[in-house]
Amino acid sequence: MATHTTASCTGSTLLQPISEIINLPLDQVNFVACQLFALLMALWFRIYLHPSKSSPFVRHVVAMLLGFYLALFCFGWYSLHFLVQSGLSYGVMIFAGLENMHRYCFIVTLGYLILCQITRVYVFDYGMYSADFTGPMMVITQKITSMAFEIHDGLTKRESQLSPNQKYLAIRRMPSLLEYLSYNCNFMGILAGPTCSYNDYKAFIEGTNYQPRHHDNANGKENGKWKQSEPSSQNAVVSKLCTCAVSLGVYLSLCKVLPVEHVIKEEFLSSVPVYTQVVYLYLAMLALRPKYYFVWTLADAINNAAGFGFNGYDIDGTPRWDLISNLRIMDIEFATSFKLFLDNWNIQTSLWLKRVCYERCPVNPTAATFLLSALWHGVYPGYYMTFVTGIVVTMAARAVRHNIRPYFLVSDSHKRVYDVMTWAATQVAISYTVVPFVLLAVGPSLQFYRSWYFSLHFLCLLLAMALPVKRRKRQQDSLVDHSSTDNNCNQKDKSS
Repeated sequence: MATHTTASCTGSTLLQPISEIINLPLDQVNFVACQLFALLMALWFRIYLHPSKSSPFVRHVVAMLLGFYLALFCFGWYSLHFLVQSGLSYGVMIFAGLENMHRYCFIVTLGYLILCQITRVYVFDYGMYSADFTGPMMVITQKITSMAFEIHDGLTKRESQLSPNQKYLAIRRMPSLLEYLSYNCNFMGILAGPTCSYNDYKAFIEGTNYQPRHHDNANGKENGKWKQSEPSSQNAVVSKLCTCAVSLGVYLSLCKVLPVEHVIKEEFLSSVPVYTQVVYLYLAMLALRPKYYFVWTLADAINNAAGFGFNGYDIDGTPRWDLISNLRIMDIEFATSFKLFLDNWNIQTSLWLKRVCYERCPVNPTAATFLLSALWHGVYPGYYMTFVTGIVVTMAARAVRHNIRPYFLVSDSHKRVYDVMTWAATQVAISYTVVPFVLLAVGPSLQFYRSWYFSLHFLCLLLAMALPVKRRKRQQDSLVDHSSTDNNCNQKDKSS
């Protein structure tokens, strides 16, 4: 396998012998090696380039150059696309008028990403689903578009026109080219993100990220004894690295045992009972998730090791390092609703979709958000089938929650029964929805849905049409839920 994928790897071949020994594609070996190197550099960055020892200029330069080096090692000359995309977008920011700059920047950045994805998929290798250069471009796209909207909010809008979160994120001064490139291409997030707000990154570089951002705390504990020294990220980093090790071990152990492609094989469909097919589908999807747990948790650990990601203190004074965390594993695995699952999966992407689309789209923001998510993910047809299905499932889940859930809140025992039923329904719905996301192509995806007789599609449509949901109440609930997620993940806690 390793030898076969060498030709498709555009990065360094230095680790080719290791790739052959462990029988993994070279591009994946390069990716993991670069992330481990970034982890070591993060420790060095925090110790030797601490804000008390180095200027923001030096920290920006070193973070950016290390990021470029990792990109070149992994992707070779394809990493030039990162600079081209960033350069085009920065030109739009500088030369376009502030009133429409954010729109033009959004179109240029997302358009360049889609162009690269089309080229990679349909020109070079349709079936390549490994570490590729458009992955980092997806994170850069999030950062550039977020920055454009935040600059627009900070330089063209009055305070009264902004929500509290938009005030916090608003950028009041146009970033320099160095600050812009450092934010987009720093070594901590160049390969796997996660995305973050520019103001949080700037505070990290300048060494002010441990200071309280909000001063309206009721109990004052943010400014109390726990604020007197710089918090250590050691426990958080070690814990996340242990999570990475477990996730990688689980994935390597199960990914070959429970292949998703098995669910469309004729012998499987004809010989296995329906309930067994459902259980197998759930287990196959469960076996895929640790891959993402490994990548995102390792990326989070790298940022934490560098001193980035501090998010206040727990009530017992324990530092929280989840400012830019991308997932909550236990909340994902035990989610009792479709929305709860999505709120805890790829958190920073959900926040980006909310900030640049859901909050700003005047017509049908839910459908617009799913469409943007599909465009951002890529051009495989399976992505669009997944997100179209996701719209239908989301509508049905809202209808069920608003109409049926109140009947189960009369007692704790009824609530537990409801939680068990909704957990099982959520896991089946998620597994059913994301099969095309894994299979990628139209034919296999339709074959899977036909084997289920499109049952969940019809059921969700029936529930969405039969159960009434008041439009105003739905919008208010959605905004409250999104606000809660946003405050937990991307703002300093107002109180312990």
